[in-house]
Amino acid sequence: MSEAEILSKPKITSRKSAFREWLDSILFAVIAAMLIRWLFFSAFVIPTPSMENSLLVGDYLFVSRMHYGTTTPVTPLQIPLTHQTIWDTGIPSYLDWIKLPQYRLPGFTNVKNGDVVVFNLPVEHPGMYQKYSNVLPDLHPHPTDLRSNYIKRCVGIPGDKLEIRLGQVYVNGKLQPLPWRMQNEYFVSVKTAVNEENVFRKNGIVDYSQFTETFGDSIASNDEMGYVVKTTAALAEKLKGYDFVKRVEPVWMEKGLKEPFLFPTTDMVDWSKDNYGPVTIPKAGVTVPLTGLNIALYGDIIRNFDDNENVVVEKDKVTIDGRQITDYTFKQDYYFMMGDNRHDSADSRYWGFVPKDHIVGKAVFVWMSVDPDPTSFLKKIRWDRVFRTID
Repeated sequence: MSEAEILSKPKITSRKSAFREWLDSILFAVIAAMLIRWLFFSAFVIPTPSMENSLLVGDYLFVSRMHYGTTTPVTPLQIPLTHQTIWDTGIPSYLDWIKLPQYRLPGFTNVKNGDVVVFNLPVEHPGMYQKYSNVLPDLHPHPTDLRSNYIKRCVGIPGDKLEIRLGQVYVNGKLQPLPWRMQNEYFVSVKTAVNEENVFRKNGIVDYSQFTETFGDSIASNDEMGYVVKTTAALAEKLKGYDFVKRVEPVWMEKGLKEPFLFPTTDMVDWSKDNYGPVTIPKAGVTVPLTGLNIALYGDIIRNFDDNENVVVEKDKVTIDGRQITDYTFKQDYYFMMGDNRHDSADSRYWGFVPKDHIVGKAVFVWMSVDPDPTSFLKKIRWDRVFRTID
């Protein structure tokens, strides 16, 4: 056969089988989804009411990883597109045989006061989860990048001095504006029995209970009839307009009344969720003296999150490698997070500061909202919340 004949013969190409084409398409889709989820955006759903009424249970969010800079994986041995467990099972979806150092890629902004932030829950650190089991009973230890995703509002950034007075947040001595959809607890005194469906449910108030005991002399008397409701300031004002409502008052814990399970776990302070601090948020490079209160506030950071080894934290001293230290310089930034549902949120008031290496991204907008308890099938989707930006 001549060279010309060989060159002129048509080349035989093997066609992929339908199964191979299907497999290649699935593989491409999984890789693309993994890259998008890691580099750009992740989807989350709100499971608890801690951010109501800013975010509701059943809201589906897009969270931008680009804002603060995405982080590289710490645990590479995991099933793609899973988090902690394989879908609808309790089987772990990862192996912690290999752990990589974490790096944060450049972002185009830093976490600011007022940002709604998704982060990995710090108290799932192996050295902490048992300590906070009373506040969060379902805790389990996980690697940094696979700890449970929480969403809260940042109220304190590194270096801020934060204090809460009667539910109002002060940063560096200045009163901070309240999120306009923020929810709080109110006592609603009524003259007669209330049609709860018509009064509360129709106004979007789903968390209420009939008042049966004295809630403090400044709130109600023994013979006063009423309800304790969780709602926004605007809806509380609206309730005042009903002719059967005598008064509506916010419910606060009195100053000096110590609340159990609050951070830090020490008898040196008498703080509550409504009267908290002052406390200084740790900032990288800043040095603090290790007094008794500072040990209670920052001991977990020194032991668990600042990459120190052989740390022993006691009530009145801290030792590293057997040497007692009298002051400490923070190695990374930390943040103070709170839920917008201020009386129903397990947040930094209960378990402390959020390290920068636990920050996942900024919540950007709600792309879908499903009511878990609708009054009718037609009201299952909350159309007024679809594509709503988060502020």
